[in-house]
Amino acid sequence: MSASACIRPALRWIATLACGLSLAGPVTAQTPADPAPSSKSSWLGSWFGSSSEGLAKVERLRVADPYLELHTGPGRGYPVFFVVDRDAWVAIELRHTDWYKVRTEQGQLGWVHREQLSTTLSESGSRKTFRELLLDDYLKRRVEMGAAFGRFETEPVVKLWLAYRLSDTLSLEAASNQVQGRYSGSTLWQFSLMSEPWFDQRISPYFGVGVGRFQNVPNLSLVDARRSQANLAHVSLGARYHLSDRFVARLDWTGYTVFLSDERSAEYRALSAGLSFFF
Repeated sequence: MSASACIRPALRWIATLACGLSLAGPVTAQTPADPAPSSKSSWLGSWFGSSSEGLAKVERLRVADPYLELHTGPGRGYPVFFVVDRDAWVAIELRHTDWYKVRTEQGQLGWVHREQLSTTLSESGSRKTFRELLLDDYLKRRVEMGAAFGRFETEPVVKLWLAYRLSDTLSLEAASNQVQGRYSGSTLWQFSLMSEPWFDQRISPYFGVGVGRFQNVPNLSLVDARRSQANLAHVSLGARYHLSDRFVARLDWTGYTVFLSDERSAEYRALSAGLSFFF
């Protein structure tokens, strides 16, 4: 079987996913006019307690304390320039360590410490906990990078990756794998389209397909040692586990098909585990 015949089914599947993404259209953030209770997802119920649906969108909070102090910057050394009264609404826009940038109904922008923000109420009327604030950051993530260690067949492999989320369930990922074998070293570059159907779960399975490049460099001590390069296709299965704050544990299995020539290919398997950081 030729290399083109092997790649063609995978490319058709990638095109089908990309077409589905374009038909779905962009997701726009909307803030409901009237606060109303909403259903809880399984992750919110089992890990984060309670929250409203759509935390990846704009999140509105109602001030429950007598007042909420807005600082000019993310730190106690910055002066307080505005005080939000009780029962007023604010919207979270940005986070920097333990400080959150919020916007009032009048349009003022300021920074609030996590401790004071955790006393506010969500639109469903429940108290906003710090774990829910962490969930907000996780669901709003766009860029993720990480490193992993594992096995490529029987050899050790180190993997680095960078991913960008196109939507809640789809992302593009670029990765580099370095394999150090006994008789040679190999480098794999791969580009993947990843699907994460249950993105709002604390344990979130995912799968992906993609293409890339394979390079093998034999040890100089070997007779007739020559570098070899070839195209590759791959499929991946794995799961993410949100640890805390901005850190995620990741475990994945990847199957590679390396097209050494039009008539010859090689199959490889890799298993790795690592940590990623998102922002």
